[in-house]
Amino acid sequence: MASRLLLQNLSKRHLLRSTFASRSASTLVLAEHEGGSIKAQSLSAVVAANSLSQDNPVSLLLAGSGSSLHQAAEKAATCHPSISQVLVADSEKFAYPLAEPWAKLIQLVQLKGDYSHVIATSDSFGKNILPRAAALLDVSPVTDVVDINGPHQFIRPIYAGNALCTVQYTGANPCMLTVRSTSFPVPHISVDSKSGAASISEVDLSTLDEGPFTWILGLQLESIPCLEAIILTLIADSVGKSRFMKLSSQDTGRPDLGSAKIVVTGGRALKSAENFKMIEKLAEKLGAAVGATRAAVDAGFVPNELQVGQTGKIVAPELYMAFGVSGAIQHLAGMKDSKIIVAVNKDSDAPIFQVADYGLVGDLFEVIPELLEKLPEKK
Repeated sequence: MASRLLLQNLSKRHLLRSTFASRSASTLVLAEHEGGSIKAQSLSAVVAANSLSQDNPVSLLLAGSGSSLHQAAEKAATCHPSISQVLVADSEKFAYPLAEPWAKLIQLVQLKGDYSHVIATSDSFGKNILPRAAALLDVSPVTDVVDINGPHQFIRPIYAGNALCTVQYTGANPCMLTVRSTSFPVPHISVDSKSGAASISEVDLSTLDEGPFTWILGLQLESIPCLEAIILTLIADSVGKSRFMKLSSQDTGRPDLGSAKIVVTGGRALKSAENFKMIEKLAEKLGAAVGATRAAVDAGFVPNELQVGQTGKIVAPELYMAFGVSGAIQHLAGMKDSKIIVAVNKDSDAPIFQVADYGLVGDLFEVIPELLEKLPEKK
């Protein structure tokens, strides 16, 4: 009973602080970086932040270790005029994007910065980290946002994308969102590297490993053994519950599936991994990324990271070419926002033709070789 009352009081204090302390909009964007550069998906989150309100300073949070982190921070400071501050958390704990240390970092930054919104993209990075951070901050996240009507009103797909739901957020600050990068394209913006550079600040990590409620209570819980025991019993320290094993990726030289302008996708009709190489050859000629349906992935034709659909990657390229793809509702949810859709299938009644801009009823084993023969080699 005593522990329950303690948690209730802590929650009330946290709720009052979050609701009334932050009166103006300010947004924290969780950004990914690789090779010293910000990933394009993270800039889509910045574009989404601009839709919240006109006067909305955006802080970009980068975490990692080594020189590549600081190179990414320097580039981030000039990559978009809406970014007013770049926060850098340099520690070996963030060398890999594990949810536990990242969630505690977000909690730390939020309690110090008191942001009204926290935004990440709806990819493996955002989906892994944001829900855990939301739990630490005792708020409910709004996921898969495709449009923003106001600071607390959002549109997200439901029923595998067959319907759009308008969500009104009524909880305490921060309002935490994951947004689909394909719904917030980044326009080409020229930024003056001198006059338009955002400030770069180091995050103070000295209190990162303190107990979960040390910041709220302002107490040194280590000096009160009974309270410390109650807290540790109910909320175990999250850091260290998982560890990085390895990163497996294919260095094919092709564009990234999530950001490619052209995507060539194959389905189960290709029948084997050997036949799927035709899709890869066609993609190489077009300078395109390779995608696959869940059926093709489950059959072992290609690795899981190439799956497009509700349980895979969401893409919206300029051109989407589907070969032997029937058009299951789960697959359509991941690609129907593509600008131009071209479908090739033997079945004239395949659902893919209902969303295709151009459709060809034919045998892919005849169509693809003919395309490979007539298309010029990529320069």
